Amino acid sequence: MRRSFAFKITLLTLAWLLLAIACQQVPASAFWPVVFGALTTPVALGLTALLALYWLRRNWRVAVLPAVALFLTWPHVQRGLALHPAHLGTAVQERTQELANGNTLRSSFFVPTSKASVSLLSANVRIFNVYAQLRDPDNVSSRGFIRWLAESPADVLCLQEYYNEPRGSRHDKDLFRSADQLGRGSDRSAFVSVTLTNTAGAEFGLAIFSRFPIVRRGTIAFGRLSQNHAMWADLARPADRTGRARPDTIRVYNLHLQSMSMDETDIAKATESRAGLRQKAPNLLRRFRKGAVARAAQIDTVLAHLARSPYPVLLAGDLNDLPYSYAYDQLADRLQNAWATTGTGIGATYNGKLPALRIDQQFAGPKWQVLGCRVHREVEWSDHFPLEGLYQLTVNSEQ
Repeated sequence: MRRSFAFKITLLTLAWLLLAIACQQVPASAFWPVVFGALTTPVALGLTALLALYWLRRNWRVAVLPAVALFLTWPHVQRGLALHPAHLGTAVQERTQELANGNTLRSSFFVPTSKASVSLLSANVRIFNVYAQLRDPDNVSSRGFIRWLAESPADVLCLQEYYNEPRGSRHDKDLFRSADQLGRGSDRSAFVSVTLTNTAGAEFGLAIFSRFPIVRRGTIAFGRLSQNHAMWADLARPADRTGRARPDTIRVYNLHLQSMSMDETDIAKATESRAGLRQKAPNLLRRFRKGAVARAAQIDTVLAHLARSPYPVLLAGDLNDLPYSYAYDQLADRLQNAWATTGTGIGATYNGKLPALRIDQQFAGPKWQVLGCRVHREVEWSDHFPLEGLYQLTVNSEQ
């Protein structure tokens, strides 16, 4: 009787797993409750693994079912919990060296082993904490963040929630002239996609800074141009940086998808008591639905543009979505996720009260080899940790 019940549970779990994965492929605009089904994927995967262990001790023939299911869905395991022991060993060695150097903020960047590789650093910089409620004494976090980015050896910076004061400010002594510091001051070309300019002339939007010349550029609006949009830039790499004795061009996308706009305090209250659930749940659910529907349409727009790219593609940004979502799934069907390919662990990028959320991503087209990916958890000046990836075009790739 016990084995019969366990076998039924096994079959139901496998059906649940297949359904959860299928939910990731349905846009919220078609049937928005599928989002909840997709989010149960890690639970279904975990239960499948436990059932495989259970049956290995009792009936190896039955254990084949959950074991094969895990094998076939391994890419989905890697989405949420990347397992690459070889890269973990390298990361431990690098971390040990960082601690020995005594300055982790300066020493924790990738050190390319080849001039042909491309390092890309992406970060939601939270407008460099310019608002009064985000500022700290003497603007320590703002100064530190801008300086850290300026000193980064990364070839390309992709920044979301970007802020710049083109003319500077007498009060802040030009602190927020970030385009100058991250652009010319760091030997990078600059492309700032401005979505809002306030009365003082300060700019809000997205930005790409590149050590390679920017030869073409553009923006991708999701309806009305707002903070949530995408931008792209074609970067000309000189022959001495390609490893192929001739110049080439690559395309980089930087995007910021629709936020949930769900306050952490409201989420906490909704989970603390029935009264809090009744009070907060309706508004949280509306915001959840609106965000999921918007992101599905936004990622379809970006991918339609990306499909026409004549050059190898790198993509980075704040997806505001988890690895088990329609937006992530559509990207993963076409591109390689840097963390899932080379990382180890969850790779959480959200610096807030909700733990283990990886909502910032980097993806590479099929012509790229992903050499490494790391989350800069030592940089705590925003509600997102910066993400850095290292890439190299494969030998046989053509423009």
